[in-house]
Amino acid sequence: MNRPSLFTYRRVTVKIGSALLVDRTSGLKRQWLAALVDDIARLAASGIEVMVVSSGAVALGRTVLGLSRRTLKLEESQAAASVGQIALAGAWAEAFARHGLTSGQVLVTLGDTEERRRYLNVRATISALLKMKAIPVINENDTVATTEIRYGDNDRLAARVATMMGSDLLILLSDVDGFYTAAPERDPDARFIPIVEAITPEIMAMGGEAASELSRGGMRTKLDAGRIATAAGTAMLIASGKPMNPLKAIEEGARATLFKPSRTPVRAYKTWIAGQLEPAGTIRVDAGALAALRAGKSLLPAGVTSVSGAFSRGDTVAILGPDGREAGRGLVAYDAADAVKIAGLKTGDIAGVLGYEARGAMVHRDDLVLSPPAGASEVEKENAEGK
Repeated sequence: MNRPSLFTYRRVTVKIGSALLVDRTSGLKRQWLAALVDDIARLAASGIEVMVVSSGAVALGRTVLGLSRRTLKLEESQAAASVGQIALAGAWAEAFARHGLTSGQVLVTLGDTEERRRYLNVRATISALLKMKAIPVINENDTVATTEIRYGDNDRLAARVATMMGSDLLILLSDVDGFYTAAPERDPDARFIPIVEAITPEIMAMGGEAASELSRGGMRTKLDAGRIATAAGTAMLIASGKPMNPLKAIEEGARATLFKPSRTPVRAYKTWIAGQLEPAGTIRVDAGALAALRAGKSLLPAGVTSVSGAFSRGDTVAILGPDGREAGRGLVAYDAADAVKIAGLKTGDIAGVLGYEARGAMVHRDDLVLSPPAGASEVEKENAEGK
């Protein structure tokens, strides 16, 4: 099968299902976890940035508390999560430490990835961990999440994390070894599909239910995750996590299904910023800053000449050139009051004015779409649109 090597990717998100990590009676599967971390360490040693989305907190907490044989009330499930999160984070830290690697726990809720302000906070934290060569271990914060405000499965959470962080590849390790035309345990004629070019309604109709009692998700949630990931330009693999060293097994050709990313993902994201969000304010920049933006740089406070509007961090702002014309739009990293204070300042002077260590960019290049300059060529127009 023509499937790229894992070592060709720059940034990889790996999601682990509860049943892979936790045995209902004996608890955490430490030997399997150690083997998986061996795989991750090999990727990290080659320069690949790896993020882990780890299920298992509730399942592990249930085992520790002796609650594994009955349905839990909400508060019992949240209590189990609080116990399990400590044990799980400790296990990950210990496993990575054997390779000289540091891990950091990041607990998120639905709102943290869906609301722009909190989204930027989560992304900044994970970005900092990656910059420090630490392995982020991410899970839904089941101690506070409720039925009404939760992802409910880590497949979709993993997809949100992968797209938020610009992962090239999302790997869903589960108790299934890929995508089939029907549930193979129920239909002997089910056919394995090695590559999915696009997640069409026909593909969605093939999705099944969860096969494990410890799992909240099934194939349908994996397809939902695939739609999120591939639309944003992230490839996705569904593979079995049952073997020891499951990532090594994938690399050596084990069965898995590759979902190909959209060919125009950045353009879709840029269109979302440029056309679907009403600017909450404006930021005017000087000629040097505008030239830097057109060269692919982020907008730094030093190039800002004026700020207007009552926007909050994460809102969409219009960026005006020296002539007052709109040059682009982006998601701003500061509240309006702070943006006014630091306009025109060098990065090193920001903390002294605001009283806290802040981000260097007023608008990060990943959250920015520029309008093509007047008289632009077709190539320049396509570059501005993010093609």
